Amino acid sequence: MTSSSSSLMEETTKKVPLSSEIKRTRPALQYQSGFGNHFSTEAIPNALPEGQNTPQTCPYGLYAEQLSGTAFTVPREHNQRSWLYRIRPSVVQSRFIPVASSLSRLGLLNKPEVTTPAMLRWRPLPLPMPASDPNAPTTAGSGVDFVDGLVCMMGAGDPGSKQGLNVFMYAADTSMVDVAFQNSDGDFLVVPQMGTLHIRTEMGILEVEPREIVVLPRGIKFQIDVDAPSRGYVLEVFEGHFQLPQLGPLGANGLANPRDFKYPVAAFQDLERPFRLFNKFGGELFEATLPASPFNVVAWHGNYAPFKYNLDDFCCVGSVTYDHLDPSIFTVLTCPSAVPGVAVADFVVFPPRWMVMEHTFRPPYYHRNVMSEYMGMIYGKYDAKEGFLPGGASLHSCMSPHGPDLATFEKATTEALAPVKFEGGLAFMFETCYVLKLTEWAVNAPHLEEDYEERCWARLPKKFVAPQEDGSQK
Repeated sequence: MTSSSSSLMEETTKKVPLSSEIKRTRPALQYQSGFGNHFSTEAIPNALPEGQNTPQTCPYGLYAEQLSGTAFTVPREHNQRSWLYRIRPSVVQSRFIPVASSLSRLGLLNKPEVTTPAMLRWRPLPLPMPASDPNAPTTAGSGVDFVDGLVCMMGAGDPGSKQGLNVFMYAADTSMVDVAFQNSDGDFLVVPQMGTLHIRTEMGILEVEPREIVVLPRGIKFQIDVDAPSRGYVLEVFEGHFQLPQLGPLGANGLANPRDFKYPVAAFQDLERPFRLFNKFGGELFEATLPASPFNVVAWHGNYAPFKYNLDDFCCVGSVTYDHLDPSIFTVLTCPSAVPGVAVADFVVFPPRWMVMEHTFRPPYYHRNVMSEYMGMIYGKYDAKEGFLPGGASLHSCMSPHGPDLATFEKATTEALAPVKFEGGLAFMFETCYVLKLTEWAVNAPHLEEDYEERCWARLPKKFVAPQEDGSQK
């Protein structure tokens, strides 16, 4: 993380290369597959102890360290923990000291304090301004790394009581060098919209592109490198962990299949130079100094680890007769609350899919919801509204009305209903049972659309036709 501030520029003034256009010099990565599996992986043969977790002396002089993602006594089917075998234990560090909130360029520490039932939409988060020095290296960027580029948009609850969540957006163009980040407040679910993220974690390395997601569980240290300007969304949950939704009558298959989730294999650094460790703890930011790289885990086993998922692998279900089913059928991951069927947060995706319903209004219906809905756009066009741009976002809070705009309504109520494959875009939703409060930054952001409600719905006409006394219509 850097402490320098930089001005911003709209992405429309700068051509941003697609990840597929960037020359790759990194080796292809290997992964382990299977959601929630108990994995065993070692970067050096025989680095994992045989038959026990804490032998008197670990192979190669490594230290054994357990990382617990749940309480010891949580029922076995929900218990999450991993054993790490590392060059130095995590206790080798300086004391944590508070970091001034002014050092976070956009607002990692913004506090959600503004309550509003208004329907809101934001244009794409502006990208960082490149370095102004014409002699600077072309890879220098603006000095804005992933952590500096995080801005808290909204949230609810309190990380101290382990209840609630936050929603962030990020825009970055610089890699984290000799810097690590640890979120002690909750799990991060990261949705890249632009630019590939090269994520080094204690358990290994993940490469995450747009149309993929990554979950970085509470407490796991990570470092993110970027090749080009990058932008995306982050959901942080303070309570529980993400899991696959129940399938109910669907049976054993469909939606996000467990085998498609990818976990890193062990990969370590043996770097003897100072690292800065930033720790998000209790909604505040702290810094410590490490004498060497924290990414020094030579081997590990367990089921508490970061993972990624390709949204192209999602197996959609939908109506093949009539009516538009509820969006819960598109749930990829859920973080359940203590109330059955009610989520702290659901991650829902609206991917390319066939629509075949007969005599049906096919776009999303008009709706008021006890849940709060935050939506983002990864690429293309949303099938219910004009003007929802990739990199943009919208919020429809608890019981706030929302639905298709006029153009979508007119088209959907007059077009011939043949089977159609929607391939125009990829949108997603963070849905939560909490009433979300906004940060002052989100309320005053220059890319907030002031006329969102008017543009989308003000021109919807009255179409009601009252019957005549004889029962006919005018």
